[in-house]
Amino acid sequence: MRNITLTIDGRKVTVPENYTILQAAQKLGIEIPRLCYDPNLEIVSACRICVVEVEGNPKLQTSCSILVTEDSVVHTESEKVVKARKEILQLLLDNHPNDCLTCQKAGECALQKYAYRYEVKFRDHDGAYKEAVVDTSSPYILKDESKCILCGKCVRTCAQVSDRQVLTLANRGFNTKVAADADQSFEESSCVSCNRCVTVCPVGALLDKRLTGKTRIWDGKVEPFRCKVCEYGCEFEILYKNNKKVAVRAKNPAYGRPLCLKGRLTTEFLNLDNPEAPYKKEYVDSNGKFVETSWKEALGLSEVMEKLNKLEEQKPVDEK
Repeated sequence: MRNITLTIDGRKVTVPENYTILQAAQKLGIEIPRLCYDPNLEIVSACRICVVEVEGNPKLQTSCSILVTEDSVVHTESEKVVKARKEILQLLLDNHPNDCLTCQKAGECALQKYAYRYEVKFRDHDGAYKEAVVDTSSPYILKDESKCILCGKCVRTCAQVSDRQVLTLANRGFNTKVAADADQSFEESSCVSCNRCVTVCPVGALLDKRLTGKTRIWDGKVEPFRCKVCEYGCEFEILYKNNKKVAVRAKNPAYGRPLCLKGRLTTEFLNLDNPEAPYKKEYVDSNGKFVETSWKEALGLSEVMEKLNKLEEQKPVDEK
């Protein structure tokens, strides 16, 4: 594969010919804003905030999808680019709840980060707002449609696991939303609560419900933990508050790692000082219903515990 040399913001860089402008900029340490882009997902160029100016091209180009070309000159922060980004951010904020102070995603929200970077603020207007529809049916995932920016990352990561594919974009235009199955709640749907969607959401539209209200990113230290339930070794983080292990959250399911509820619950059970009761989903007439369950059942240890108890009972008295 041949290499390509181009200039980005006055600096030359040489990269493989299959690199996008965004990847080339990353090699230089230049952060181009992105909301829908994820290196582990299909590129859709939906958010348009990653646009850059390429000399000789009258239109702004999406840096996440446009491949590098020899001797091209790219500007990532020109007046034209910044103007476009500010307009996109303003439209997003115009249809977003102004609750950053109390949002669980504060400090990690990409929309908040870029709005601050480009000095875009909330404003009052007479236009329509998204309806505040919040799905609290799942003990594991909270969905707030009013905060969704329709980046589609949750839909794409869910689609990567063939036996899941629960989420989709439903309706059209202003009424477009992320729906589970036939527009069901997370509880009613076939969702397996793996939390893949939560890990990739750039805003507070999808949150880990078992984490919500317990801690925020600046409250305490964060420790990495690799799940040992299966050979994939999915990555999690243990979150502290007041020197206590209070919550677990899954990291982005990169390198083919699927994430699963059993792995997440096992991580909770082994690490948290006071883990919440687990829940399992039961189906009645094809509709799901969450019910509280025991830890041994949630972790699939019922048969193992039963066997261990039988073996213990069979031991001679002097060996017990």
